[in-house]
Amino acid sequence: MKVLVTGAAGFIGSYVSHALLDQGAEVVGIDCVNTYYDIRLKEARLSFLEARPGFEFKRIDLSQDDALAPLSGQFDAIIHLAAQAGVRYSLEKPFEYIDSNLRGHLSILEFARHSSPSPFLIYASSSSVYGNDTQAPFPESARCEHPVSLYAATKKGCELLSESYANLYDLDQVGLRFFTVYGPWGRPDMAYWKFAAAMLENRPIEVFNHGDLQRDFTHIDDIVDGILRIANAGRDPKRRHRVYNIGNNRPERLMDFIDALERALGVRAEKIMRDMQPGDVYATAADISAISNDFGFKPTKTIDEGLAEFADWFKRWQSGDATAWR
Repeated sequence: MKVLVTGAAGFIGSYVSHALLDQGAEVVGIDCVNTYYDIRLKEARLSFLEARPGFEFKRIDLSQDDALAPLSGQFDAIIHLAAQAGVRYSLEKPFEYIDSNLRGHLSILEFARHSSPSPFLIYASSSSVYGNDTQAPFPESARCEHPVSLYAATKKGCELLSESYANLYDLDQVGLRFFTVYGPWGRPDMAYWKFAAAMLENRPIEVFNHGDLQRDFTHIDDIVDGILRIANAGRDPKRRHRVYNIGNNRPERLMDFIDALERALGVRAEKIMRDMQPGDVYATAADISAISNDFGFKPTKTIDEGLAEFADWFKRWQSGDATAWR
């Protein structure tokens, strides 16, 4: 199987690429390797991938016209994970979200529809599409008409673009609404990373909405397991476009999550309580009955287990000793 993975230098993209290579797939990874966060982290992820047989990397910006023209050959599947992430950053740099998320997604759809045969497309959406109005646990059938951030709006827009291409061009697609993914080699803009960095440097952490938040934290291993289950199952001729939640199905109180991180790091955090930030949602909670029924997906990693893994890796990364992928 030959697979195109976008966002291969990113957190989820790098893990998915490794997992596909472990299965014997040929992987072409693309990424623009932007500077949204520490580029050394992206380059380190790539270094492990480029050392593996079966992996080829191309530096491509999907927001550019004809971005995928340099690619050759046919792909059995595309796993589209490239995007401009971050709810808060979208308040500062809104046009980057239009370019990276909407134009980037359209580039993938156009590439897929002009390929013959067209590849099976799996793409990343987000739990943020549910906003603050959806009653937990969030079902995929929720209307999602009131996004509270531009990031959420672009992710919902990507789903609508995919729906239109499924109807117009019979493109087989699955969209995945990710719920707060965490783990080793993660993203420095995520709260758990910021908390860990501050705690190990004896700095206080900022806790928004005075800690009255809930998140469905999902370990990277569970996310990768779900993606590969779908990729290996392949197309469903009866449904051209499907959207699934992929989460832990167990929302955690933010304060409980911080407690677990303190235990994992062996450090107590000094906490500064802040008001709610613009663009944030109060809670996320995945109803995963659809993906469980269709693909047997079942998350297995607890918060304590997952944060212990992250803490061990994070200390090595901070000390310059992250010389192994796992």
